Amino acid sequence: MRAMLEGNRVSRISVRGFAVASATAVTTVGAVVGVASGNSAASNNGDNFEATAADTTLLADIPMGEQAQVQVSSLTQQAQAQAAAAEFAAKKSAEEAARIKAAETAKAKKAEAAEKAERERKEKEDAAQRASRSATRDASSFATQASYTVAEVQAMARQMIPGDQFQCFSNIVSRESTWNYRAQNPSSGAYGLVQALPGSKMSSAGADWRTNPATQIKWGLNYMNERYGSPCGAWSFWQANHWY
Repeated sequence: MRAMLEGNRVSRISVRGFAVASATAVTTVGAVVGVASGNSAASNNGDNFEATAADTTLLADIPMGEQAQVQVSSLTQQAQAQAAAAEFAAKKSAEEAARIKAAETAKAKKAEAAEKAERERKEKEDAAQRASRSATRDASSFATQASYTVAEVQAMARQMIPGDQFQCFSNIVSRESTWNYRAQNPSSGAYGLVQALPGSKMSSAGADWRTNPATQIKWGLNYMNERYGSPCGAWSFWQANHWY
């Protein structure tokens, strides 16, 4: 009896058929049930069935003792496929994270480079301003006179104040003393073109601070630069507070 069954088997299990059966076990079982119940298509197309069987080993062709092994192999293959898919997804995720990090790093470097360029530009600008200030005429280069007109005092200031700062300096002096180098505030005692308080502060620029407008201009310019950064900085403060 056993020999008869083995003689009627469609095809013996092959290595390739074993693998196919492992991947399509459920579908194959359905096909076997159709054959067992006398499916007309299977019985009318024996040749086609034979041709298919030559390429695919059905689960029914596998001895009962080996069918469980085939099913376990199929589950193993599915698990391997899922593991491979998970590994691929993890790899893609890591690549995307690396791309985002590289973009952020490049953006940070670009911002740092822009900040450095702006800092260098500002330093050059400040250096140019300092050079411009140092290149102006010093108070000691003017001959002393017994008295000075407003025009003469203004001419001195133009030669001592950097060109881009003169108007701001002039705005303050015009409001503080109307360019009168002997102007004195009777209430506070502030004195001179820039109304130094007390006037004796200007002695740091020269002992002749009471009578020499060049000495007063020198002191006033230094005061504005040290306290406000420039005469224009002092003028901005003056506009907001009406003193400086």
